[in-house]
Amino acid sequence: MSRIIALRGAVVGILLFIICIIWFPNSDSHHNSTALTVQFLDVGQGDAILIQTPDGYEMLIDGGPSSQVLSALARRRSFFDRSIDVVIATHPDTDHIAGLVDVLNRYNIGTIIETAAEHDAPAAIAFEKAAGNENAQIITAAAGQQIQLGASTTIRVFSPYGDTRKWENNAASVVVQIEYGEIEFMLTGDAPSSIEKYLADTYGERLQSDVLKLGHHGSKTSSSEEFLKQVQPQYAVVSSGKDNRYGHPHEEVVTRASAAGAQLVSTAELGTIIFKTDGKRVWIEK
Repeated sequence: MSRIIALRGAVVGILLFIICIIWFPNSDSHHNSTALTVQFLDVGQGDAILIQTPDGYEMLIDGGPSSQVLSALARRRSFFDRSIDVVIATHPDTDHIAGLVDVLNRYNIGTIIETAAEHDAPAAIAFEKAAGNENAQIITAAAGQQIQLGASTTIRVFSPYGDTRKWENNAASVVVQIEYGEIEFMLTGDAPSSIEKYLADTYGERLQSDVLKLGHHGSKTSSSEEFLKQVQPQYAVVSSGKDNRYGHPHEEVVTRASAAGAQLVSTAELGTIIFKTDGKRVWIEK
């Protein structure tokens, strides 16, 4: 009899353990938080940014150069969550969209937002094929669009403007500003200084954002003094690989960001960088 009772106890214990896994997959889950979370994922020399709202909506901007994005996502999300509400492919360069092919194959995507810029690289072709096979709404990004991500988070598209089919890829980058309460994030893809000048001339003080992802991984072709002056970031993020062959971030960009009063942080040095905001202040989660 004692062996039967012990066996029953073991079975009950196992069942309770399974229930805990199902209902509490992550004690720090964004579903249980009152803060917006923006994570600059460590995917090597590339971009991948995961936005999670307090009411459970998710957006992924770019996917880096490889399937490494899948392991980065797995560490930040519930194992049982196989859907992402919105995916933005800022432009068809391999270091931004190659990983999105794996994301589209693994997850169910609600909406895909992409630029109209054309590219014949294998990663770009594979992405378009995967997007076509996905049962998702596909939208071409255009300045002036506004996306409501849940009840509290607004995404505004600032660029590109006009027909970008023949544009150079970086210039066609989708540039968005995320607004949550009084806090903004400016995410610029690989937009060069020529696009930054257009943005500064067009939007002026509306560009002001607390967190700026420096354009083109900290290349000297982006993050101009004029643009930084308008954005006035508290934090400047470099998404790049450690000891990358391009020398990102360029020392001129580091100097300009510092002169603008921004604290520079890099995925090459810190790995995935997690920002949280309650709508009034923003901080890096340690």
